[in-house]
Amino acid sequence: MLQNRPDNMERITTSEQAKAYIDEQIALMREQIGDKKVLLALSGGVDSSVVAALLIKAVGQQLVCVHVNHGLLRKGEPEQVINVFGKELGANLVYVDATDRFLDKLAGVTDPEQKRKIIGGEFIEVFAEEARKLDGIDFLAQGTIWPDILESEAGIKAHHNAGGLPEDMKFELVEPVRMLFKDEVRVVGKELGLPDNMVFRQPFPGPGLGVRCPGAITRDRLEAVRESDAILREEFEKNGLAGKVWQYFTVVPDFKSTGVKNGKRTFDWPCIIRAINTTDVMEVTVEHLSDELIDHLVNRIISEVPGINRVLFDYTPKPPATVEYE
Repeated sequence: MLQNRPDNMERITTSEQAKAYIDEQIALMREQIGDKKVLLALSGGVDSSVVAALLIKAVGQQLVCVHVNHGLLRKGEPEQVINVFGKELGANLVYVDATDRFLDKLAGVTDPEQKRKIIGGEFIEVFAEEARKLDGIDFLAQGTIWPDILESEAGIKAHHNAGGLPEDMKFELVEPVRMLFKDEVRVVGKELGLPDNMVFRQPFPGPGLGVRCPGAITRDRLEAVRESDAILREEFEKNGLAGKVWQYFTVVPDFKSTGVKNGKRTFDWPCIIRAINTTDVMEVTVEHLSDELIDHLVNRIISEVPGINRVLFDYTPKPPATVEYE
């Protein structure tokens, strides 16, 4: 079933095109899978969520979704996955809270690449452990999309095929959105009835908030990132910026500065706000916020998030800066 995108394939932009694609993929997956079981690592991101929704329509309870919470997700995301897929869609969902396991492994690790390797490697370990508990799984579903294939062929990045699973785990792949670009995946997700805040979710790095907590990750600083990010997302939504700005998030770096609160000295972290726009991620421009919104964000973050006594705004484009800090 590993088709490639035909050169003459029209871009999916309408509800009718999305419905036709959904019907076609459901028929193909039913033919491929038959009465066997399929396993999917469900992150809650748009690609894996659309794949899950397609497979639920195609094979129902033959799909087993594994959602691994590594403790580095944004506020409310694990709950949304459980609610949308476990309750609303009735998926066969396995939820694994591996927060302690990940954070214990990351304790004291400052090097960004080492952090990424620990997060990626531990995710595969947890997923493989869950897979071994299940009987009769023949297929592995993945949210591979067409840019992944193109980047892999161009040598830009390794394709995440099967996620580097252990040798003893041999699955046939099911990749129903592999021919689609990201914007097409969103149109299909909308047609499948997934919630907008899942379908139009801004890009989120694989290591999650781990790359927005530079230096050695501590639980209190990680919580400061999570809470400040939630405030930023809430205010962008209220101010009509949620669909307009490509990506926006907070970073809490590993250094402290002196401040004053309630007449007493504080020694706390800064919170950095980043809000950016791009079309290809090769070049990034900064979204300039109004003075009123920045003042409001500063007031909310320093009053509501423990451990923060300054709020900074990052005005640096790419190049020279990258999108993320690590």
